[in-house]
Amino acid sequence: MQINTDNIAQQCLNAINDKINNLKRLNIIVIGKSGVGKSTLINSLFRGNFADTGLGRPVTQEIRKIEKNGYPLAIYDTPGFELSYTQQESVKDEVIKLINNGYSSNDINEVIHCIWYCINVGSNRTFDSSEVEWLREFSEKNKQSKVPIIVVLTQSVPKKKALEMKAHVEQENLDVCKVVPILAQDMDFDEEYVAQAFGLDTLIDVMSEVLPTELQDTLQNIQKVSLESKKKHARAVIATAVAASFGEGFAPVPFADAFMLVPTQISMITGITVIFGLDINKTFLTAFVSSTLGSGGATFLGKTIVSNILKFIPGVGTAVGGTISGTTAGLITTALGEAYLFLMEQIFKGEISKEALSTPAGQKQMTKLFRERLSQKNNTPRF
Repeated sequence: MQINTDNIAQQCLNAINDKINNLKRLNIIVIGKSGVGKSTLINSLFRGNFADTGLGRPVTQEIRKIEKNGYPLAIYDTPGFELSYTQQESVKDEVIKLINNGYSSNDINEVIHCIWYCINVGSNRTFDSSEVEWLREFSEKNKQSKVPIIVVLTQSVPKKKALEMKAHVEQENLDVCKVVPILAQDMDFDEEYVAQAFGLDTLIDVMSEVLPTELQDTLQNIQKVSLESKKKHARAVIATAVAASFGEGFAPVPFADAFMLVPTQISMITGITVIFGLDINKTFLTAFVSSTLGSGGATFLGKTIVSNILKFIPGVGTAVGGTISGTTAGLITTALGEAYLFLMEQIFKGEISKEALSTPAGQKQMTKLFRERLSQKNNTPRF
């Protein structure tokens, strides 16, 4: 029996599209005065150039909603926040109303999941008493829904000043999750010194800690700054698939066929692809499946491993055979997952293209990569 690589690639593509279309929407309220760098922060952190899509549509007198078709993200901006005390109070009331409406909807796509309160370190401003009081009063009204509040210190240069402001905010004992200094983009000082961007990955880590499980895939899919966070979540997907494949490998008939594992492996490939947020097409998926499962990589090598082990075990019974089959299934799935993760990482970093991998030479490289992972002889293969 031969694996239909085209069919499996199509199943993968269908599963990827279904999962993307069913991602829960992440809703973030961004509060901050003009010039704090909200647009730069949003565009540096997420795919889609959200802040370039215009001012968004008004949802209240003081709040605008920015969203883009095909991206599971909505940003609620507060453009009037820097105006009068009366207008700041209006912003507060409308934000609380928006939060409460989402909270009472019982729909995760309508709930506000996170609030960023942005302060510009580089504008020579301090965290003044009016902002302290605003946040304190807002936190009190936020107690029912408990939406996580993150204070984001934008344009955090010099770092010494940013750390001083961070300490000052923390000393106020406000009900906030974290204070995160950030420089969203490299900053050039008179062509003599370039301050390197930093802190965006920390903000992703903090959000990952405070967001519910249902939004973890969404966050990883939409964020474009933290490769380590994507890899961490992708490895969790691999671990889940390995556990499932180990159970599937337990069959009363020794040498259980690796075809049984294909649905689990499709689910794993789907999960990793969605996490990386890359535009993966059927051509690439067909090449990958052909280079691994289709080439006999999983089926042939898996059965070879079992056969080789059994040569050294006289009188093997069904239970032992099942154990070996389960172990082999786990090994195959691990190798496939780690190989695919490595490819996603290389594409994400721009070190190789999916088009190059779809060529005959690229397929040979993928087969080599898979077999190296399977044999565990090389943990860091290179092209």
